[in-house]
Amino acid sequence: MKFMRLLYMGLIAISLASCVSQKRLTYLQEDLRKYPEDSLVTIRKVQDPYRLQVNDLLSIRVKALDDDLVNIFNPVSETNPNATGEQRLYYDGFKVDTHGTIRIPTLGEVPVLGYTLEEVRKDIEARLLKDYFKEEANIFVTVKLAGIRYTINGEINRPGSNIIYRDQATIMEAIGNSGEIPITGDKTDVVIIRQYPMGQKVHHIDLTTIDAMNSPYYYIQPNDLILINPLPQKSLGTGTTGLQSFTTVLSIVSALATISLLITRL
Repeated sequence: MKFMRLLYMGLIAISLASCVSQKRLTYLQEDLRKYPEDSLVTIRKVQDPYRLQVNDLLSIRVKALDDDLVNIFNPVSETNPNATGEQRLYYDGFKVDTHGTIRIPTLGEVPVLGYTLEEVRKDIEARLLKDYFKEEANIFVTVKLAGIRYTINGEINRPGSNIIYRDQATIMEAIGNSGEIPITGDKTDVVIIRQYPMGQKVHHIDLTTIDAMNSPYYYIQPNDLILINPLPQKSLGTGTTGLQSFTTVLSIVSALATISLLITRL
């Protein structure tokens, strides 16, 4: 009898431990000891200017008073004139090659690796004014990333590769765009594998604390790989909620009680 009591207590402890706590489920929680109620929480609202990497895709457009002259710099989807949306960006965009350059009609190869978008815009503008236009032409150059491409895998409702058509995007937007992290996903240790000129680095961010908004990895970058690991509760298989855990433990206790009764009657 004493053994059964200990067994019941052990199973109850396991069921309580297997539940996912509210603290691990809620995003961007404030620490009231650090941030008293109604206090102003200072967060990092903008990221540092992004510097271009290999395989980035750029959208470049040139405008001027003489439209006929600038048309030689603006692609017109000759490869696939029926392409739209993302396909058009694929055919019309300028991809940063392994040498860190892009090829622009007439201008040829332009180095961009490690440059910001603003630096690329000024460089192209200067090249055009030097060899093709006068100041009176009022040329207007725009350089944008052709969307922020990222891949998200693991405990996420819609894993896979996605594109956000924004100049900046946060990891919260990336997760929301991919169908949310289920209860079995670990929000406290989200892994980001990021590309750098010298290779890739692994970073971690805890999305359950408000301080995540001050992390340098809160804003995603092109070609980021985001991994959501499962919680231990998923591998234990005892349930992620109190009711599920209680039901599982109750089934085990009932089976053990039945076995115990059968043994005592023998």
